[in-house]
Amino acid sequence: MAISRAQLAKELEPGLNALFGLEYDRYENEHTEIFDEESSDRAFEEEVMLAGFSTAPSKSEGGAISFDDAQETFTARYSHETIALAFSITEEAIEDNLYDRLAGRYTKALARSMAQTKQIKAAAILNNAFTAGSSAGGDGVSLLSSSHPTINGTQSNLLTVAADLNETSLEQALIDIAGFQDERGLKIAVRGMKLIIPKELQFVAERVLNSNLRVGTADNDPNAIKNMGMVPEGAVVNHFLTDTDAFFIKTDAPNGLKHFNRAAIKTAMEGDFDTGNMRFKARERYSFGFSDWRCLFGTPGAA
Repeated sequence: MAISRAQLAKELEPGLNALFGLEYDRYENEHTEIFDEESSDRAFEEEVMLAGFSTAPSKSEGGAISFDDAQETFTARYSHETIALAFSITEEAIEDNLYDRLAGRYTKALARSMAQTKQIKAAAILNNAFTAGSSAGGDGVSLLSSSHPTINGTQSNLLTVAADLNETSLEQALIDIAGFQDERGLKIAVRGMKLIIPKELQFVAERVLNSNLRVGTADNDPNAIKNMGMVPEGAVVNHFLTDTDAFFIKTDAPNGLKHFNRAAIKTAMEGDFDTGNMRFKARERYSFGFSDWRCLFGTPGAA
């Protein structure tokens, strides 16, 4: 008795699912070094930035206590995207017993496509970090900007003078991060945790972060960045960053760079009655974005 398309799909699907999973997992999830993952059960997620209180005033003896109002300053929205792709194997290929070889090759290609799409979309948050417009945050400006609006005036998470990665520029960035303030202008305890760089800067980063002595000098001054334990999580290379001299510092500010997972990767296979083709698809839903801009500091480089 001839095997039906439904039977063939049932026979092939477990093997193709396993092959897809193996190939999908081969690609390092570089986005996990940048984004904190959370789950979602809605079409989109929103996070509201709340401004705290200003400094407390003195209270005179017998006088009334002062009240202050907490305010909502802006809302960050994460709109989930559905990412999906499929391929089909013709009925003729099935008849000629080519489905086994073709299905394996196509399944690996599909897994590569889905895996790299996620990395490209994640890196786009940093690649567009200096550009406003559609990539602007909840406060209406780009992720990295010298004019983030707050109740107490504007703030910056950019180097004042754009510079390439070196000892001086990294030290200045860490100093600037230590000066971050909240929406009311109160100082906050934020520090740089991780250097995020394109592949072109990995050797520079190694020398700046891990040399025992200062880089490029003939004296015996110690490497203060290393000795003081600054940038404790070191440097990570993201191969999907497009600017070869831009660098970024992820801070420990809460509610920063986030990856919402709405629906995990899922595959399915079925036969098509009209064409006789076998179809295999992959689908997932997620979003990448940021809430509090204080989660990142950066510069586009000197060029």
